[in-house]
Amino acid sequence: MDQTDGFERERPRLLRIATRVLGDHAEAEDVVQQAWLRLHRTDAADAAVIESLPAWLTTVTTRLCLDRLRVRTPEPVEEVDGLGAGDSLAWATGPTDPADDVALADTVGLALQVVLERLSPRERVAFVLHDSFGVGFPTIATILDTTPVAARKLASRARTKVATVPAGASDGGWDGGWDGGWSGGSGDSRGATDWEVVDAFMAAARAGEFERLLSLLAPGASMTADAAAIAVGTPERIEGRQEVAEFLNGSAHAALAVFAGERAGAAWYDRGVARVLFDFTVVDGRVASIVFRADPAVLCDVVRRDGGRRRT
Repeated sequence: MDQTDGFERERPRLLRIATRVLGDHAEAEDVVQQAWLRLHRTDAADAAVIESLPAWLTTVTTRLCLDRLRVRTPEPVEEVDGLGAGDSLAWATGPTDPADDVALADTVGLALQVVLERLSPRERVAFVLHDSFGVGFPTIATILDTTPVAARKLASRARTKVATVPAGASDGGWDGGWDGGWSGGSGDSRGATDWEVVDAFMAAARAGEFERLLSLLAPGASMTADAAAIAVGTPERIEGRQEVAEFLNGSAHAALAVFAGERAGAAWYDRGVARVLFDFTVVDGRVASIVFRADPAVLCDVVRRDGGRRRT
């Protein structure tokens, strides 16, 4: 298997890692492309000593993410490579159930993305790699250029912060200084919360993360289409969370992030033109419905976006 085939095989996993670490699918795509360029520039002699291409790509991708996080949030001046006299030993009092760690990482949901912004870059990487992707601490230590003990401590600190997410963080009441500019509290989940939900949902659909899709769908979720979308082959109606997730799982690779008026959504583009809008209704941090719209009068209001910002 040559480098190109090996990279393409790993691309979905690398994109999931980068998206979870950075919290931005578009930025994650840039990072994964950078990782490919680094691999492509590797000469034959260096390539020959790569013992495990997946491990090499994971290391490169994560370090590129770490560089971007450090630009956003400078690393605090703090010793983490050893235990000081005043450090808590809570992480070392006994083994935790790995299943509990994974459940914590996955079920906090959108509030997790908010809390991740409060972690230091290394805490964020250690937590995401270990608790979301099961990467061992020796490997994380290599990526972070530290020791396994310090890597474990970083993840433990992050886990403690995540476990104490404020009650309003996922329902419109969070105002923790996050740089996305969201200051909710009205009960209306539009704005930044909507685009986070939509982007997380579309990333899960593209990556084929069925359980993640289910977690982002409301129990009575439905999918419908206008006459124009039905005319180009979209199903008229699909009812139920399970059924909607099954239909979208592993699909929507050509859909791009958009605003339709003031609503965050996604759209299928062909030759640079929006052809079908995925019009989302988000309630309490979950997708309640998706309407596929191909009516030209609707599509004329569709504009590309990066996260919560319109492209200019």
